[in-house]
Amino acid sequence: MEDTLDERRSRKAWMSVLAKAPEGRVAELLDASMARPEFDWLRAPEIGSTMVRARTGATGAPFNLGEMTITRCALVLSSGEVGHAYIKGRRKADAEAAALVDALMQSPLAESLRKSVLVPLEADLAAAKAARAGKAAATKVDFFTLVRGDD
Repeated sequence: MEDTLDERRSRKAWMSVLAKAPEGRVAELLDASMARPEFDWLRAPEIGSTMVRARTGATGAPFNLGEMTITRCALVLSSGEVGHAYIKGRRKADAEAAALVDALMQSPLAESLRKSVLVPLEADLAAAKAARAGKAAATKVDFFTLVRGDD
């Protein structure tokens, strides 16, 4: 049971990285690391929408924030591994590349793929997050109160 939980956690982590990747980046890294393997579609890339839910103050009652466009697909490699992808926006090629990476991460190629695709994507996401944090920090205003000597 513990092994299954660890597998789910790690798969959840790489699926998150793939879903947040900039347009074209997953395909670029995948193609640079290996030739794409043969696969069959379980669900060809299709574009749709999903409802985004939020909570007030992150703890309040949930409410429907609005809809978001997504692209999803599922495929199976000739070796039997199944890959899925859900990508924000209308990006069929990115969904295909993400599903391929998901399937390959369940194969013996997982460690080399982690180094050549996932680690660079994680670095890109960390750099983008740091850049956003730097921009936000530049606009920060510190308020303080001076004690007045009114008696």
